[in-house]
Amino acid sequence: MKKLTSMILTAAMISALAGCSSSTASASSTSSSSSTAAASTSKPRIGLIQLMEHTSLNSIRDSFLEQMKTLGYEDGVNCTIDYENAQGDMNNLTTIVQTMEGNKTDVVVAITTPAAEAAVDMAQNGTPLIFSAVTDPVSAGLVTSLTDTSNNITGTSDAVAIDKIMDLALEIYPDIQTFGYLYNPGEDNSVANLALVQNYCDEHGLKLETQGVTSGNELQTAASTLCSKVDAIVTGNDNTVAESMPVLANVANAAKVPVFPGADSMVKDGGFATVGIDYTDLGKETANMVDEVLNGTPVSDIPVKVFNSDLYIYVNQDTMDALGITLPDSVANDSKLVMVSSNS
Repeated sequence: MKKLTSMILTAAMISALAGCSSSTASASSTSSSSSTAAASTSKPRIGLIQLMEHTSLNSIRDSFLEQMKTLGYEDGVNCTIDYENAQGDMNNLTTIVQTMEGNKTDVVVAITTPAAEAAVDMAQNGTPLIFSAVTDPVSAGLVTSLTDTSNNITGTSDAVAIDKIMDLALEIYPDIQTFGYLYNPGEDNSVANLALVQNYCDEHGLKLETQGVTSGNELQTAASTLCSKVDAIVTGNDNTVAESMPVLANVANAAKVPVFPGADSMVKDGGFATVGIDYTDLGKETANMVDEVLNGTPVSDIPVKVFNSDLYIYVNQDTMDALGITLPDSVANDSKLVMVSSNS
């Protein structure tokens, strides 16, 4: 009897232990599942909005993505990067922003002023907004000052060195009497640069002719009209002009009118010469700012960074040959001179 009782007790203990082991395994499995779910939901979602396709913006986008990789962010592995290109359509921008907000994006990056302006509501609703290639973020109403980013918005500015570009134009072409300015009146950055061009002309006793375009389809005719009135053309970093830069270059070269654009990439696309930054630097610094935000730094602690120092002189060799220009020694021997080709 005692032996039978002992056997029954032993069996009961084994059963209890087995049940405990099963329960522990189940709890462990549930815990592991919960941990995995938490890990998957903790991966940051980064929105990247590009206004349109052209060399300057593509350079920023590519360098941004490359720097994010360098910082350890791998799309689909430990983060999600939602890249959207509006293809120059303002209605597309609205749709893109609404979708990103619905997807609970953790931080949004907007390349160009129009893209940033379209995403302002996201910042007001709590999503940090990091802009890139915004010429004048204060005039655009994105920030109240370059150091006050308390409205959840900051980023990188590609303020165009208008004075230095026009100084370069006069250094190469001292007989310029009339400048032309080609731009899209609907782009805030281009309107801001127009004021700077006008001020420069007023201070130097030069005439200014302006020509507005609202799309790339208008550019060839507008360029032809402008070339008949001016000695040289200057542009800012206008996206409409940049998108059709090869067209402008062909028209201007045929008329023997040099074009001094506002970005190095526009020189690579056929413009003659400029003074400016390397646009890949904008993309890298924008990525650095995103990294800071994702690691807990408040946007209000990250001031807008303006790239207005360490500037280079960019000259397109092919365009120079087409125009029959010889650079003066003061430019040809400058240590900051970078010669580029339309085919590079």
